[in-house]
Formats: sequence, C-alpha cells, structure tokens
Amino acid sequence: MKQSANHILILFTLFISISAFAQDSVFSEYEVKEFAFQGHEAKVVFPNKANSNNYWIWRARFWGAEPQVDKALLEKGFHVLYVDVANLFGNNEAVQLWNDFYKFCVSEYGLNQKVVLEGLSRGGLIIYNWASQNTDKVFSIYADAPVCDIKSWPGGMFSGVGNPKAWELCLAAYGLDSVSVKSFEGIPVNTSVKVAKAGIPVIHVYGDTDVVVPFEENTELLKENFEKAGGTIELIGKEGVGHHPHSLEDPTPIVDFILKSVNYTE
Repeated sequence: MKQSANHILILFTLFISISAFAQDSVFSEYEVKEFAFQGHEAKVVFPNKANSNNYWIWRARFWGAEPQVDKALLEKGFHVLYVDVANLFGNNEAVQLWNDFYKFCVSEYGLNQKVVLEGLSRGGLIIYNWASQNTDKVFSIYADAPVCDIKSWPGGMFSGVGNPKAWELCLAAYGLDSVSVKSFEGIPVNTSVKVAKAGIPVIHVYGDTDVVVPFEENTELLKENFEKAGGTIELIGKEGVGHHPHSLEDPTPIVDFILKSVNYTE
C-alpha cells in the first residue's frame, strides 16, 4: 500500500513537471500577457476576437494543463485569466488577493462584472471560498476533481493518500493543527452552501477511481450539502479514471454548461 501511494505521488509530480514544460506553448495562437500581481504569478490570454459582453473564465490551478475548455471558450471570445495562490489553499489571504485581482482585471481589461470560475484539484478550495463571499460576481462554477475538504487532501485523514508536505503548508496557511482542523468549517463542503443559496449553477467532473481526491470525501459530500441548500449541481463521472487526466477529451458538455450559464449568443 505504501509503495502504491508513493507511486501515485511520483506520477503526480511528473504530471506537474510535464504541465509546466508544456504550458508556454498551449496558447501560442493567442496573445498572452504574463506579469506579477502582488508577488504572485499572473496570466491573461486574450481571445483573437472578444465577445461583446467581455466574458471571462478564471482558472485557479494547473495553468495550461488539459486546456480543452479554456481554448474552446477563447474561440467564443472569452478571456482566460489566472493568478497563482496554490500554496494558500483557499485561505483568507488567498480570498483577499483574489478580491484585489478581480478588481484589477475588471478595471484594466474591461471585463464583465461576473466571471466563470474553473478549479482543478486544489483549485476547488479557492473557487468555492471566493465565490461564497462574492456570489454577485459569479456566473457559474466548473470544478474538476476538486478538493472540497482539506482533511481529505492534503490531509489524507480518510481513505485518500494525502500529501504530508502539502499538509504542513496547508495547516500553516490556515493557522490550524491536526486537532483544530477537525472542527474547521471554512472548506468548500460548507462554504458552497452560500453558492447554492445564491442560485449559481455548478458542474463537477471527477474520476471514479480517484485516490488522491476521492469522490466520496469531496464532491459527493459537497453535492449533498449543495442540494439541501436548494442548489443545482451537475456531475460528470469518468469510469475507471483516477485524479488525472482532468477535463474531458471532448469538452462540449462543460462548455455548453458554461455558455448556458452566461446566456451566450453568437
């Protein structure tokens, strides 16, 4: 079992390395602006022809990895934006930085006052924690194998493999320890209730053999709370798929969901 967990962590690290190598060429056919925002890496991809409503999608994690949805939306005139807050794990500091980045992007690039949020893996933490405090600014949420409870990942306190190094960083980011985290409420499983009550539509994509961010410990629990609060959530399960690859080979179901949420017209 220990060898299996180590094997998964090695593959996970390899995936990140490959993604970092490939990301520079992913959007080569578009104008890409890279800059530092309050000390954090930030990027903007401009569509070749922006739509009249200046729609945008805000990616929270794994820039350039499985870009099917982003590229499809660029072709619909969406901007794609990113600011790296990965090692803040969706805490209050990350939420405040996102507040500032949102204001900057809307002002600097003339973007729509509402945004589509995209969270892969740990990106699920910030999209829900930010959205719960900014429900008036969100069209919809697309979450992909999202972390919805830090006790599951990186904590590994249940059936998931966890990540000890990331767990130390996560606890420090929240000012928690292995005891206080058990009663901590500021995780998407709970904060998503405000998103549900605001009527924001949500779609989750997940692999049914994911042992890094297990469905049962994350999306399934969020779905229960979300629906109890009156929210609408759509699930797309991938049979026999683990944590990777994210997205879908054919992203049409996700793209259609997003376009419907913004009332997109050609």
